[in-house]
Amino acid sequence: MCHVIVTCRSMLWTLLSIVAAFGELIAFMSTYWLVGVPRASNAVIGPHGATTAGEAYRPTLGIYGRCIKLPHLERGVLCGPYAVHFGEIASGFWQATSIFLAAGILLLCAVAFISVFTMCFQSIMKKSIFNVCGLLQGIAGLFLILGLMLYPAGWGSDKVQLYCGQDAAPYRAGLCSMGWAFYTAMGGTVLTFVCAVFSAQAEIATSSDKVQEEIEEGKSLICLL
Repeated sequence: MCHVIVTCRSMLWTLLSIVAAFGELIAFMSTYWLVGVPRASNAVIGPHGATTAGEAYRPTLGIYGRCIKLPHLERGVLCGPYAVHFGEIASGFWQATSIFLAAGILLLCAVAFISVFTMCFQSIMKKSIFNVCGLLQGIAGLFLILGLMLYPAGWGSDKVQLYCGQDAAPYRAGLCSMGWAFYTAMGGTVLTFVCAVFSAQAEIATSSDKVQEEIEEGKSLICLL
C-alpha cells in the first residue's frame, strides 16, 4: 500500500531541490556570464555626410553563447550560440567548465525529478531515497564548484578579449563585469549543498514516530508539520 507522507521539511527540501536545478540550468544556458565593454550599435549618416554613433549597448558573453547588436538588423539584439560544435567553445577551460556544469546539472535535474515522488516512495533498494538524493546533490555540488573555479581561467582567450579588451587575462575580466548568470550559478551551488545537508532532515521528518503511528492507524494520507 502506498502511503503519501507530506511534511514541511520534506516539501521544503523538494522545493529547494527544484529551485537549485532550474537555477543552475538557466544560468548555464544564459549569455549573461560576462557583460562586455559599451559599444555603439551602428553608425548613422547625418544630412551633411557626418556620422553619429547609434545608441550604446553592452554585449554579453556566455559559456557557449553571446548577445550582440548587428547594424543591419532592425529587431535589436541578436542572441544565440557562437559555438556550433563543442570544440568551438572559447577555450579549453570553458570546455571543461561545460562538462562539469552539465554533469552537475544532470544530477540535480534527476534529483529534482525523483524528489517529486518522495511523498509516495521513501526508499529505493532498501536505501533511504532522501539519503541517496542528498549524496547525489553533494556530488553535483562538487562538479559545480570545479566548473566555476575553472571558468575564470578562460578569460584570457581571444573571444573574451574581443568583448573585454586586451587587459583580459585568466582570473582577470578586464573591462567586463560579471553578469547575473555567474552569480545565479554561484547561488545555485550554495543551495545545492544546503539541499544535500537538509535531505537528512527530510528523512528524519518522514520516518518519525508520529508518522509510524499514523501508518499503523491505517491512514494512507499523512500530513505533518
